[in-house]
Amino acid sequence: MHELNIDDRSVVPVEMAVTARTRSKGLLGRTGLEGALWLAPAKQVHTYRMQFAIDVAHVDRNGTVTHVVTMPPGKLGRWSWRTRGVIEAEAGAFETWGLKVGSRVEFTSRDDASV
Repeated sequence: MHELNIDDRSVVPVEMAVTARTRSKGLLGRTGLEGALWLAPAKQVHTYRMQFAIDVAHVDRNGTVTHVVTMPPGKLGRWSWRTRGVIEAEAGAFETWGLKVGSRVEFTSRDDASV
């Protein structure tokens, strides 16, 4: 398991979806999410067949959040050529965590090795 760090603060556990199989599954079939999900590489996400609204943050190759949006089920998100990957969480989580455009994010493993 990994931790999501926002502006040098360890915030929540994060699942890593970094293979074609895990990215294609994403949050499909779930009724909620504790923590966050990192999908990479990813330039765009959708919420078709999802059961709950999600917060989505586009992250560039430097780990800077470039766009944040809350998406209800059944929508196609914007495509961004600058995006390296996206962070997904239950709607409202980003506000609680202080994640916004300009935030710096990184992922660390439980043994503190940077990812």
